[in-house]
Amino acid sequence: QVQLVESGGGLVQAGGSLRLACAASGGTFSRYAMGWFRQAPGKEREFGAAISWSGASTYYAASVKGRFTISRDNDKNTVYLQMNSLKPEDTAVYYCAAGGRGGSSARNYEYWGQGTQVTVST
Repeated sequence: QVQLVESGGGLVQAGGSLRLACAASGGTFSRYAMGWFRQAPGKEREFGAAISWSGASTYYAASVKGRFTISRDNDKNTVYLQMNSLKPEDTAVYYCAAGGRGGSSARNYEYWGQGTQVTVST
């Protein structure tokens, strides 16, 4: 069983940056692809970014490509999401997830964190 704990959320002005972290425990972190998803109020959860188990491959939603960067440190059992040029529409609860298949579908992820709130003000 893998436990995931996100951190790094908060309030930031539009154009600013935040770095989210997700620490994993209870499993072999390097076996899992990792993803970041987000859910805004009144909307469905949506894919943001994903990274393969080795870190060699990354995937981004069109809405964040060029602004967000996903990375991982398998020695620290942690995945990161660097978010730059933030916009008010990035406001959401951000969740990290671990799964054997990875990619952009939430169905490919077996383990989920509790989420961290990101709020971008105008």
